Amino acid sequence: METRPVPNHPMDPRTVLSPVATPPVVPRQVEHALPPLPAVPVGAPPQRSSTASQVFAIVGILVLGFVFLAVVGYLVLGLGPVAVVICGILALLPLGVVITVITLIDRWEPEPRPALWFAFLWGAAASVAIALIVDFSVQLIVEVASDGLNTTSDLWGSVIQAPVVEEGAKAAGILILLLFFRRQFDGPVDGLVYGATVAAGFAFTENILYFGQSLIESGGVGLGFTFVLRGILSPFAHVMFTACTGIALGFAVRRKNALAGVGIFLLGLVLAMGLHAFWNGSTFLVAGMGGFFLLYFAVQVPLFALAVVFVVLLRRSETRLTRARLTEYAEAGWFSEAEVEMLSSGSTRKQALRWAKSMPGDGRAAMKSFTRHATRLAFVRQRLLSGRAAIGPRHDEAELLDALLGDRLALASAAGGPSAPAGSAPSGSAPVF
Repeated sequence: METRPVPNHPMDPRTVLSPVATPPVVPRQVEHALPPLPAVPVGAPPQRSSTASQVFAIVGILVLGFVFLAVVGYLVLGLGPVAVVICGILALLPLGVVITVITLIDRWEPEPRPALWFAFLWGAAASVAIALIVDFSVQLIVEVASDGLNTTSDLWGSVIQAPVVEEGAKAAGILILLLFFRRQFDGPVDGLVYGATVAAGFAFTENILYFGQSLIESGGVGLGFTFVLRGILSPFAHVMFTACTGIALGFAVRRKNALAGVGIFLLGLVLAMGLHAFWNGSTFLVAGMGGFFLLYFAVQVPLFALAVVFVVLLRRSETRLTRARLTEYAEAGWFSEAEVEMLSSGSTRKQALRWAKSMPGDGRAAMKSFTRHATRLAFVRQRLLSGRAAIGPRHDEAELLDALLGDRLALASAAGGPSAPAGSAPSGSAPVF
């Protein structure tokens, strides 16, 4: 195995990303250099990702699209088309803020777009439909049992029924995503992203309903007040609730003990329901809007601040995991130390992208692909080391290493260097097995 001297300035992407040839499959040296895992046969062709997840995503999105149309029809019947259009436009404002934040959180190791669309539509359509059906059923049962007198209270509906039903419905969507996209569901940040996206969809549809009711009952003044409460003061309320379920499920999937994993998931779901119940019950705990705002700034704002700190810590854990796993590959010769440094920091990734953009060819796309595949490789390696190799094909690691070879060749070509056929080593490149 030949090795190239480490550059004097490891943060300079021009010295970091010169092409390094890597075989399309895991060689014998790596099998012994890295921690043990089920061996990938040398010379075995890399397998492409199964189309099952893609087919499910397409079918699921189509089905949920029809469910969403049915929910919109229900809103039009109850509020009128004009109110739905006006309130739908208003609901897009907090949705845009929430989706932007979710996208920023998801930048390090982005989730598949089809999975995110499914998550959003599940929240905006299926979860809302489930909540409406359960609410109607409960009212019908109570009315029949009480001889036509509906005795359900606002306290019961807001503090008990809504948190349990709504968080349960949203959790079902996250579990479905885990079932069909489990090869991309690697930890708590993934769970956070999926849970937050489901919640964003739910809040979007719910905002249309609440905005419309305020517009009909109180006119523009009532609509403005409701928009301030839901669109400005609490756009992340549902996100914070359901994120608890997603994060807990992300921790659960890393546990080898299935019973412990189920316990962690249920704990997160109960926490989501509890936060939801506390939020809804705030209006019953205090007298008047003055008391509500006092409780909001004394309790809800600090809770949100703690949630932000927790998310930052989760993101940092992703960077540490990436560095740790890629360092193992560097020790085996797949990356240089400088490349690990570049791939383990958001600032150096941006620096590398700026440099790649200056290439005469399409270097930016090749650099983004290189970064994406390297990050994915780190998480696949973590999945294998944590005993979850059975979740996906064991060729995932070899397939990503093969993709990294193609990225290196694309970078060399974009920089004006000599091209080489797949699997061959450019002249002077190292390490070579």
